[in-house]
Order: sequence, then structure tokens, then C-alpha cells
Amino acid sequence: MILEARRVSYSYKSQKGKLILDNVSYCFECGKMYALLGASGSGKTTFLSLLAGLDSPVKGEICYNGKPVIPKELAEYRRHHISLVFQSYNLIDYLTPIENVKLGGSRNPEALLNRIGIGKELWKRNVLQLSGGQQQRVAIARALASDAKIVLADEPTGNLDEATAWDVIDLLKRIAHEENKCVIVVTHSKELAGEADSIIRIGG
Repeated sequence: MILEARRVSYSYKSQKGKLILDNVSYCFECGKMYALLGASGSGKTTFLSLLAGLDSPVKGEICYNGKPVIPKELAEYRRHHISLVFQSYNLIDYLTPIENVKLGGSRNPEALLNRIGIGKELWKRNVLQLSGGQQQRVAIARALASDAKIVLADEPTGNLDEATAWDVIDLLKRIAHEENKCVIVVTHSKELAGEADSIIRIGG
């Protein structure tokens, strides 16, 4: 077990008393892909943000390798142990795929781009010249450039066509199994969630 949510509850400061998450507990292991499944507004992205150290629960705790992550350690936790993949890609739009991947960490960018299906002919193009699916693959390669053992993906297929979405989910699953990483994906698609090793239903 590398990551654990222990009796986590969360409410927005502007909505005191209204719990978005209520006493949620779950354990995550390396070598597996997990899907956080739930309707819009169910709290799945909020849960992912807590796991990522982007916010802290109002009750309960997030633990990494059995140790609670305390507020003053959040920045170090995010820097060394978490890689994020966003629905909107969050690439630097004036850079090339290679330059974007280099921002993620020290691993070889060419090898990573090859592995996720971005050929040499695309490496030095501006990322805005790539399709949505290609940009998402670059975002995944950037996440893999880090040595972090946890990859968190927030609706990584939301902007993609169905065929490309399946490719991205398959890629994330292979990353979990072949790189021995803990991959946690937020999705609203039951079909895509069915590809995960484990499904966590948020909000009922």
C-alpha cells in the first residue's frame, strides 16, 4: 500500500456544513489502475485533489507510505511523489513535445514519447499543431518523466473522441502494470472505468 485515505471528509469554506466527501477511506497499491467513478458534482475531482495534496481534508488524513501528509509537507509531497495528468492537458503551448516532457522530470523525453506513441516527426513541432489525443499523450509522457510512483489523471479522456479515449485508458493501464505505478483516474464513463483493476464509486 502506497497511498491511503483515512476517514476523509471535505466541505468547501463557502458551504460550511455541506460535506462534499463524508468519511471516505480507501487504500491504493502500486501496479494497479483505479477508477474514481461518479456523477458530475459527486466529489470525485475533490477526492483526487486531496490525494494529490492540492488541498487538505477537514477531517481524516491522506497517508503516503503509511505516514500522514501534514500541511507543511504538501509542497514536497507533490513535487516528489505525485504526477498529474489534466483533462485540459496543461501543456506549455509555445513549447515542443520534447520541451514539455523535460519539464516533468529527468527521464529521457525521446524514449517516453516513443513509448506513448508520439513519433520522431512530431517531437519538435509546437504542441498546438498536435491533435487532442496527441497532446494528451504528451501530457502523460510529461507525467512519466517524473520518478513519482503515483499518477493522478482528472478526466483525461473528457476532450477526446471515443477511439482515442480507449487508447489513453489502455496506455494508463499499461503504465500501472509495466512501470509498477499507482494510477488513479477520474471518469464518469462506466465503460472506461471497467478497464481499471478496481472501481471506487464516489457519491453513492
